[in-house]
Amino acid sequence: MKWDEVTLVILAVFGCFTLLLTQVSEVLSKLPEVIRAWRRVRRELSGGMDGPVGPERSTDMGAPGTPAVGPVAGFREVDGADAEDGRSASGV
Repeated sequence: MKWDEVTLVILAVFGCFTLLLTQVSEVLSKLPEVIRAWRRVRRELSGGMDGPVGPERSTDMGAPGTPAVGPVAGFREVDGADAEDGRSASGV
């Protein structure tokens, strides 16, 4: 074996080792989020959420601390022109 081949093998081994450490680090950094999601799934499957919804018991799947956005059942949107008349956008 020549020195060039030995050097290339050493570089390849260290490159693989660095890649392995990077991947392990990424998996470990995501682990708390995966555990929280699994607990949320188990809680939903066991009968839903009991009690008030707090920041740590949010049903939002987004990042912690971000408000939930979207339509709310039972409410109608009111646009500017209809707001003066007290009518909703659906004309009711």
